Amino acid sequence: MKKYKSLIMLLLVALLLVGCKKKAENQPEEIIKEEVIEPEEIEVIEEPEEEPVVEEETHEGMVLSKLTGEWVAEEIGTKRPYAIMFNNIQYASPQSGTSEAAILYEAIVEGGITRLMGIFEELTTNRIGSVRSARHYYVSFADEYDAIYVHYGETKYATAKIKSLGIDNLSGLTGIGTTVYYRDNSIKAPHNAFASAEGIKKGTEKLKYRTEYKEDFENHFTFYKEDTDLTSDTVANKVTLKFSNYTSPYLEYNSEDKLYYRYQFGSKHIDYNTKEQLAFKNIIVQFVKEWNIDKNGYQTMDIENSSGSGYYITNGKAVSITWQKNESTKKMHYYDEEGNILTINPGKTYIAIFPQDRQSDVVLSDKASQ
Repeated sequence: MKKYKSLIMLLLVALLLVGCKKKAENQPEEIIKEEVIEPEEIEVIEEPEEEPVVEEETHEGMVLSKLTGEWVAEEIGTKRPYAIMFNNIQYASPQSGTSEAAILYEAIVEGGITRLMGIFEELTTNRIGSVRSARHYYVSFADEYDAIYVHYGETKYATAKIKSLGIDNLSGLTGIGTTVYYRDNSIKAPHNAFASAEGIKKGTEKLKYRTEYKEDFENHFTFYKEDTDLTSDTVANKVTLKFSNYTSPYLEYNSEDKLYYRYQFGSKHIDYNTKEQLAFKNIIVQFVKEWNIDKNGYQTMDIENSSGSGYYITNGKAVSITWQKNESTKKMHYYDEEGNILTINPGKTYIAIFPQDRQSDVVLSDKASQ
């Protein structure tokens, strides 16, 4: 009997447990909401950015060049320049050393040919030339820069001008000739006379010429501090100068480096020493009254105490300018359209002295740059 009672009790307990389990399964699980704790807002304090340190260019030991407006060593920029005469016929091309000139002049001489004169602030090469004879108007141009004039030969007009202006000069036809010049016998005379930097310096020392600028020297260039475009509608991507049927050089503008590259005799005008094409930042065309001085066709021009017009060309544009010169006071200036001293871009300059009665032979073109 007790055995049956125990079985009944076990059965009841089992039934009770199964019922509780089903009830628990049928009830929804208790949803426990977790408390979401938002992070406190943290004030982010940004560290101030450090400004880049810009080192100012002090240009210690340097001066602004009177010829290019660029910074050069003081021992270079305070020295008198040299004005060197260059042959410019096709047989004598290409010339040597022309790329070192800070300023390059070109003007007609006799027979429709032109001659070049480079104004040099620094001489480094020992092959400069070929060097040719002086013309009196070039003597006058050299005087504008307080330059020592370097030439091999001269006309009687040039001799008189050198004397009247008191120009320090190194002539190949004087006793100093063999110090300054030498002959390249592979080239026919008279196109084979060359000067050397070393010879020019020795010649200057022997003749005891002053090597510093005069204290009252007044430069006829004013330079922008930075490259500046002209506010002009006149496009000048190509500048052609029809000096004569023999000589019609032209310069083409390259917009990438903003320089004008020179061509003559149907090809690039290069420096024999460097094999590089001559290039200029500035072009000045100076119109002058010019005529034959004698039956030999030697030229002369009205520049002693005179004025005139011209162009200033840079960065693919051109503007009209005027010029005034008083040879007795050694003053020569260019002026802009408002009558102010002309301001030009820093860099090398090419100056064409061109007959004023043939202004139409100076052609400014908008031809695309090379």
